[in-house]
Amino acid sequence: MVLTREIHDVGRLLEAFGAYLLTERGLSPNTVEGYHDDVVKLLNFLVGDGIKLRDVSLDTLRGFVADLHDLGISTRSQARVISGIKTFFKWLKIEGYVEENPSVLLDSPRLGQYLPEVLTVDEIDSMITAVDMDAPEGQRNRAIIETLYGCGLRVSELVNLEISRLFLDDEYLVVRGKRSKERLVPMSPSAIREIRDYLPWRDTIDIKPGEEDALFISRRGRRLTRVMVFYIIKAVAERAGIMKEISPHTLRHSFATHLLEGGANLRAIQQMLGHESISTTEIYIHVDRTHLRREILEHHPRNMRGR
Repeated sequence: MVLTREIHDVGRLLEAFGAYLLTERGLSPNTVEGYHDDVVKLLNFLVGDGIKLRDVSLDTLRGFVADLHDLGISTRSQARVISGIKTFFKWLKIEGYVEENPSVLLDSPRLGQYLPEVLTVDEIDSMITAVDMDAPEGQRNRAIIETLYGCGLRVSELVNLEISRLFLDDEYLVVRGKRSKERLVPMSPSAIREIRDYLPWRDTIDIKPGEEDALFISRRGRRLTRVMVFYIIKAVAERAGIMKEISPHTLRHSFATHLLEGGANLRAIQQMLGHESISTTEIYIHVDRTHLRREILEHHPRNMRGR
């Protein structure tokens, strides 16, 4: 299919999409407004990562959905946003703005109680081992994995980390989270070690103006984007032979779950994750209950009789 239409004015594009929803789909004004807001969320995400609408891929959309989840948006709201995005790209293809619809295979989250995917400690170790250290950016990628898992950061917090906010000798960093709120985050010895080993390589890169304080950069000297980190984590997981659906926030979930399983206080985990409400952190109680049930079934004296 040959593209016949160029995207010159996003505002007019959204107006045309809204008119289509009203006139051809017969949707209510409130529903149309909701779809408009969903598309604006995606467009803001794309602008932040420097991706053109025509270049959006399935992995781009999965990165966007992972970002929604990482921001604490409920599973039901995620499903609604995905529905709006799917309708938008279907319309873009019909109107000739894109050749293919990248949202066709985009899955909606299952409604009901959401239990986040969690990696085992062995799977985390296998990812670290699987990083290609012969690649120039290998040490950087190891530092990224250790920082996501060792500090429980959101991917947006990771890409915005600044060298001036690292206090490696004191074993903590300062991160700017949601609504620009700052918090102190303890660093694991592994994360500190990998970052120290990464910094000499970073010093060899020609850093672009304005990126001098950015911690994680590309070989072109620019700050990594969220989508780039999504690709890095996905590629390393595949190289490690992990079949689970992996994204950067999987490491954050694993960080919180392993802390809880190790006996950490829920309030302390809340502070480290930067959750404003304890109810957001309480999702990990459900994960821990599954772990506890397994431990009881395997080790309780009554259950061990007859083995």
